[in-house]
Amino acid sequence: MPLSRFAWIATVLVALLTAVLLLLSGYTGYAALSVAVAGSAAINLL
Repeated sequence: MPLSRFAWIATVLVALLTAVLLLLSGYTGYAALSVAVAGSAAINLL
């Protein structure tokens, strides 16, 4: 696996973890933004 692919996977996972933590804290708008960032990063994995 190339290092760049691993970096994008890590970025997606961190963004999703951030979204979950924000949802648990009640920040729904910021959680949705974090999911959007994860989706944007995931596009690079295709």
